[in-house]
Amino acid sequence: MNIVAPESLIFWTTIIFLLLLFLLRKFAWKPILGAVRSRETSINDALEAAEKAKLEMQNMHADNEKLLQEARAEREAMMKEARELKAKMIADAKEDAKLEADKMVAQAQAAIESEKKAAIAELKQQVASLSLEIAEKVVKHELSDSDKQMKLVNEMLGEAKLN
Repeated sequence: MNIVAPESLIFWTTIIFLLLLFLLRKFAWKPILGAVRSRETSINDALEAAEKAKLEMQNMHADNEKLLQEARAEREAMMKEARELKAKMIADAKEDAKLEADKMVAQAQAAIESEKKAAIAELKQQVASLSLEIAEKVVKHELSDSDKQMKLVNEMLGEAKLN
């Protein structure tokens, strides 16, 4: 059997294959390559977009971490300020209470001193009054007799010194 003879199946298959290859090259090869190239371009673009998105996600994650750290620092600062304010308020309240207590003690001491002075004055007045009453009674008793009166006057004159 002759392979190159027009009756052979290989001959016709080769001719049809070459004709098909020519037609595909003429009409289908450019659109197929264009579709493959556009698909490759879109895949590359998608990969670049994915890489950019990945970078943006990393940047956003870093920004979020930074914001979180700032928020934590701000919270700590606020807590510290609140603790300081609380301590100051407590210290002020203690100081005010101490001043008020000192003021009350001073007022109480002043009132006690005033009452003491009033009691001493009243006691002196009563003692003076009693002394006068006693002296009056003694003098009445002593001066009831004229001899005793003369004796008392002489004693007093003897005690008195003239300057």
